[in-house]
Amino acid sequence: MMTRLYFHSIFAEHLTGPGHPERPERIQAVMAALEDEAFHLLDRCEAPEGSLESIYRCHPEHYVRRLATAVPEDGIIRLDSDTILSPKSFTAALHGVGAATAAVDAVMAKEADNVFVAARPPGHHAETATAMGFCLFNNAAIAARHAQAVHGLERVAIFDWDVHHGNGTQDIFWSDPSVLYCSTHQMPLYPGTGAKDEVGAGNIVNAPLSAGTGGGTFREAMNERILPALRSFRPELVIISAGFDAHYRDPLANLKFIDKDFDWATGEMLDIADRYAEGRLVSLLEGGYDLYGLSTSAAAHVKRLMTG
Repeated sequence: MMTRLYFHSIFAEHLTGPGHPERPERIQAVMAALEDEAFHLLDRCEAPEGSLESIYRCHPEHYVRRLATAVPEDGIIRLDSDTILSPKSFTAALHGVGAATAAVDAVMAKEADNVFVAARPPGHHAETATAMGFCLFNNAAIAARHAQAVHGLERVAIFDWDVHHGNGTQDIFWSDPSVLYCSTHQMPLYPGTGAKDEVGAGNIVNAPLSAGTGGGTFREAMNERILPALRSFRPELVIISAGFDAHYRDPLANLKFIDKDFDWATGEMLDIADRYAEGRLVSLLEGGYDLYGLSTSAAAHVKRLMTG
């Protein structure tokens, strides 16, 4: 398997202030793990800056302009209690968008079988016109829309295994059956969405998990709800919102996943991509706030992407 990695040093320059869980050390931990000899065949590319046109497919121009003008010259400002802007935040978010759309281009052009995007800030909480939950732009949603608008795909699937429900992705695609959004997540937990009866236009599949749940229950939820929905949908592209905060060490939640659970789930998504999408799979980093748990589980994920 040819796996491409998109990264940019700007991702470490999005500063969030002392004690904030979504901190530059997260991306540094992931990249350090991917320096191991096991990853020497990764096709490493610098994340380009994304276009405003690609963002406008998911977020209105007035929202983007409001974020751009809110960026401080120094220090930080809070958009809400936990969503931060610092001087390089907007530029970092633009490169996250650029990496997501470049990843789609790469798999569509068969330059890579699959792609992992190591970017921050994360994206899946960003609603159509609301920044929240550490997120500014919804990279997964923008990638899906890019695949449809630029490459003409009719069916794109997003599977979100972050421990927090991707309310933003659900919001953006709520009435659009051309995009399937599937999520496993702890519930109740921030942001409070993600119940089973939230189904949109029949294209939303939520599989909430109780606090204390381990990998066995996660696998049951995937086998009973997520994988059947994906097989029925027959996606032409698979996108993963790859948060690693369901890891048992993570301080922001109470699920009990281990590295092997992420490895297994990655294998299942590769199988879906192979069956229906000519192998095309794009994975985008979301959460994960214990540095050790984040680094080892992200490494397991990328290793499976590389080996199939």
